[in-house]
Amino acid sequence: MFDVDDLDTELLSALRHNARTSVSSLAAMTGASRATVAARIDRLVASGTIVGFTIRTSHETRSAGVRAIVMIEVLGKLADRVADQLRGLPQVRALHSTNGKWDFVAELEDRDLAAFDETLRRIRLINGINSTETNILLKTSKTGF
Repeated sequence: MFDVDDLDTELLSALRHNARTSVSSLAAMTGASRATVAARIDRLVASGTIVGFTIRTSHETRSAGVRAIVMIEVLGKLADRVADQLRGLPQVRALHSTNGKWDFVAELEDRDLAAFDETLRRIRLINGINSTETNILLKTSKTGF
């Protein structure tokens, strides 16, 4: 493993924004030569820092009806069972385990408030869930890491 320097950070940022950015464009943006940029990208891939390149479809970029983050506290040792049930809901776009008060953070997406309310009701009925806290996402100004 190697240290990621300022050039690597610039390249990663540009590729997060558009994974199809050409080596020539990346070189122009960073002030590095094309050979240096190509070598750096190859090194980032070989080291496992970059694990893949991807796209976003129009479905993923269009505004959903309702998006939210739901923090979930689980009773006792039921986390695996709760996680399995949450992963089975199509409205759960991502499920993260965490520390602190909340055991899970779920990213939800639903077509409208009525459907979202029903999804929350179903989640709260899952055996083992002790409490939830929901925050509706109003606007996203940046995606990706």
